[in-house]
Amino acid sequence: MVPFTVRPVLTYILPVPRPTAPRILAVRLSSIGDVILITPLLRAIRARHPEAHLAVLTKRAMAPLLQDDPRVDEVIALEPGESLRSIARRLRRGRFTHCLDLHGSLRSRMLRLLIPGRWHGYDKRAAARWALIHLHRDWYRDQVPTPERYFEAARDLDVHPDGGPPEVFAPATAVSAADGWLADRRVPPRFVALAPGAAHATKRWPVESWEALAASLAERGLGVVTVGGPDDQAVGARVAAAAGTAGANAAGATALIETAALLQRAVATVAGDTGVMHLATAVGTPVVALFGPTVRQFGFAPYTAAATVVERDLDCRPCSAHGSARCPLGHHDCLRRMEVATVEAALLEWIR
Repeated sequence: MVPFTVRPVLTYILPVPRPTAPRILAVRLSSIGDVILITPLLRAIRARHPEAHLAVLTKRAMAPLLQDDPRVDEVIALEPGESLRSIARRLRRGRFTHCLDLHGSLRSRMLRLLIPGRWHGYDKRAAARWALIHLHRDWYRDQVPTPERYFEAARDLDVHPDGGPPEVFAPATAVSAADGWLADRRVPPRFVALAPGAAHATKRWPVESWEALAASLAERGLGVVTVGGPDDQAVGARVAAAAGTAGANAAGATALIETAALLQRAVATVAGDTGVMHLATAVGTPVVALFGPTVRQFGFAPYTAAATVVERDLDCRPCSAHGSARCPLGHHDCLRRMEVATVEAALLEWIR
């Protein structure tokens, strides 16, 4: 019988490589409301991946909305007139492992070709939106708001909405500037922010209605501060004047992040379906949103529980995705016939 020999077996334990922290790029170039609505996703990514490097690419004008967000490590600003090749060269240095296209435009799709990485986008529900506008057929299978649609682009990151609202963090300098502005104009401590402007005419409530609301609020002992961009200065001044000594016009007079600080001080905000509406929700101020040519199915209703949408049930709504220069039917009844008393009643529910 052949002797049986037992030989010792040497076990080699190889070191297990530590996983590399993800480097995440989120792309949302514009505009105010759309950039604000990506913040719930940014918050979820930071909670799920605290070790990640999280960068956001946006236009220079939008950068202040994210500059002080504690979840964001880097805000990369697309400069005015900067070419895609130039921004691509800068982005390639980041060696991103996950790239989220939260814009879905031709420009962002071209960036996908210029920047290596694992790219994902989200479904904008374009076919359903077209059908609702042009056929008045509701093909939306769900009522997923846009902030939650953005999560589709982060499918590889195991993140989920936490139910919280969008967030914008105003730095101390902006808060101080806003407080100084209010003090200089002796605005009553309890004031309502009104945003009468909009980029598209069909999203604007008639200025006479804004004036009537401002005057009524002043009679109730509330202050009125009108807000908006440089293009809204004239209408803002007119509406603020309707409130008498209780009114002040900040439209075009304050920087974007200072406007956020002003809204944060307001007891409530009234706005159309605009960036100001989303800015108010992001600083925790109750909102009354006036919807005319657009509808909630598009996904851009206020993403917060502290909001009321006022709208009229008309067969012609919606007539466009973003508003337009004129009403296609010539009457603009969706907003022209929206009663001041209805809007004020919705507002008073938040400030009593």
